[in-house]
Amino acid sequence: MTMDLKVLKCGNCEPLKLGVHALALCLAAVCGAYNAAAWLSRRERHLAVNTVLYAALIAFEQQHVAHHIAEIRRPEAAPDTATTPTSAGVAPAIAVAVIAATDIAA
Repeated sequence: MTMDLKVLKCGNCEPLKLGVHALALCLAAVCGAYNAAAWLSRRERHLAVNTVLYAALIAFEQQHVAHHIAEIRRPEAAPDTATTPTSAGVAPAIAVAVIAATDIAA
């Protein structure tokens, strides 16, 4: 069985995907903050493990959010430039990640 859903392709439904990952990022941040505060209060091992796992999830989701923001901001590329890999996109991607992180933290 093959599924050809539009939402699964890169560049389609990016605002929806951004919203889902931003929601997951916010939820992970709240859960991580709770677990960190609880660990500082009770020093139970599972709370420390949860805090580390939520920190990893926050980093993972932040990368997804930055990717979807970059996809939304990216202008339609000409066919000949879309297939040529360059390192020129690295600095803007890092800038988008930093902007997204500061926007979410604010």
